[in-house]
Amino acid sequence: MNISVLVADESHTKFAQAICDEIALSAKERGTGIAKRTPEYVSEKMKAGKAVIAITDDGRFAGFSYIESWEGKQFVANSGLIVAHEFRGIGLAKSIKQRIFRLSRELFPGAKIFSITTGPAVLKMNYELGFRPVAFQDLTHDAEFWKGCEGCKNFHILEENNYERCICTGLLFDPKEHIKINIE
Repeated sequence: MNISVLVADESHTKFAQAICDEIALSAKERGTGIAKRTPEYVSEKMKAGKAVIAITDDGRFAGFSYIESWEGKQFVANSGLIVAHEFRGIGLAKSIKQRIFRLSRELFPGAKIFSITTGPAVLKMNYELGFRPVAFQDLTHDAEFWKGCEGCKNFHILEENNYERCICTGLLFDPKEHIKINIE
């Protein structure tokens, strides 16, 4: 079976509920927190060209991730990475992560890209792309971003620590730290 990883568009909004259901189920199984998103929110990301979706050759949803910009496009979050249960263990998450990272760089070339996660696999993928762990104060200060954490079962920890610490690890890719030098 072939799986295509591509930039999502309006034609993929039919998968929004399945994506939200898969994210919620995965969080419940892992017993970790996750920012909840609505099908409407996911659909808007697709329509705006700010999401990546994995689709099987027979038209089934296999995985997803989206991006959001903050602080006047100075920061971009890679969020919502999910692989449907039946497609786990084949390296699909890495393909989705790489594509959402490339999309972030294409749409926001000067932005710092960040991710917060509790998952070891996501940590590893981010490290491989050049992310480094940072304190939360090095991430966006936009209150709207942190509102997204309100649906997480661990939100009280973040709140109790004045939005400086939680169970998640903050990761940052700063393009200024990854300058390529061409030597003739």
